[in-house]
Amino acid sequence: MPKRVAIVATIYEYLSHGQHIGDRLIEGYPWEGRWRKPDLEVVSLYVDQKPKGDLSAARAREFGFPVYPTIAGALRRGGDRLAVDAVLIIGEHGDYPTNDIGQKLYPRYELFKQCVEVFDKDGRAVPVYNDKHLSYSFEKAKWMVDQSRRLGFPMLAGSSIPVTWRLPDVDVPYGAEVQEALTVGFGGYDHTDFHALEGMQCMIERRKGGESGVRRVELLEGDAVWRAADAGAWSNDLLVAALSRSDTLAGLSREDARPQDLVGSGQLRKIARNPSAWLIERNDGLKTTLLMLRGVVTDFTFAARLKGRAGILSTQFFTPPEPNVTYSACLAHRVAEMFETGKAPYPVERTLLVSGIMESGLRSRGRAVDTPHLSVRYRGPATSQHARG
Repeated sequence: MPKRVAIVATIYEYLSHGQHIGDRLIEGYPWEGRWRKPDLEVVSLYVDQKPKGDLSAARAREFGFPVYPTIAGALRRGGDRLAVDAVLIIGEHGDYPTNDIGQKLYPRYELFKQCVEVFDKDGRAVPVYNDKHLSYSFEKAKWMVDQSRRLGFPMLAGSSIPVTWRLPDVDVPYGAEVQEALTVGFGGYDHTDFHALEGMQCMIERRKGGESGVRRVELLEGDAVWRAADAGAWSNDLLVAALSRSDTLAGLSREDARPQDLVGSGQLRKIARNPSAWLIERNDGLKTTLLMLRGVVTDFTFAARLKGRAGILSTQFFTPPEPNVTYSACLAHRVAEMFETGKAPYPVERTLLVSGIMESGLRSRGRAVDTPHLSVRYRGPATSQHARG
């Protein structure tokens, strides 16, 4: 019998995360060279906002499930007891305010809390997936994870970058000693930065001893990025390796198709627009850097130096284009796997830690801040979780 799924979304419109992931649980998705229809049935939907272009009513009519006016109604399917086997929370996109440090105040915590209230009142809890950040607030994010532990339900969260294909198909060997790691990304704060940070996290959590947490975070912007580079804040050979994996380099490559060493030629500093650098020091001493190079690339790449390994390990997190955005299928597959088996394929602590790094970095803005509250310790899965077929 298919597992019954309730979808709780901020919006459900074309190219929203609600549509990307919700539709895949309804219709199925491509996986390893075939079409996979998970053993799930979407039986109810709650949508917080319905802007022009809303698809929720049309999907409900086509596939035969109700759209409820409350979250409790969707989880209980109009009755008085929990009547679903899993909950998909997509608190991404929609018209919500932004706080003074640039975070969009998506109500992920509030949506999740209403689900937990149903679990508590009805004496039963079911698996929950929460899209992207757990919350803009680490305190709220930690509460969410604590509730999953208290009530004993599997929980998964985060973005599609850790589970998409990689070019080349590599992973940090489980138990390797990582000496330094660097990720290159693009875009704006609190959106693509989160993708890039989770991409780096899924790689370095495989290191010897597992993840030990973060003791210091600093976010640099503009010219401060280049001053940090000149001071040796990160290794240039890692930056060169990460850029070598990009398929979207700007500069002379776009103008006349010539190959170029952006770092060695100095072109990188000329074409980057409002660059930023996240300097993240781990409790075990590992130095990690995220460089957001707007105007330079439009993809995400990673590089690391490993003890005992010749050369640098590097890769691109592959993000196929719209409208299919098939890397969302990679994420939908992991969500479906948890809903079907009752076991999360990787720890929710990954997203908890990245949510905290985001908040601390955005609050630091040009000064290093100590982060004793980010002593989040966990071990990633030994089996690689990214798409390979």
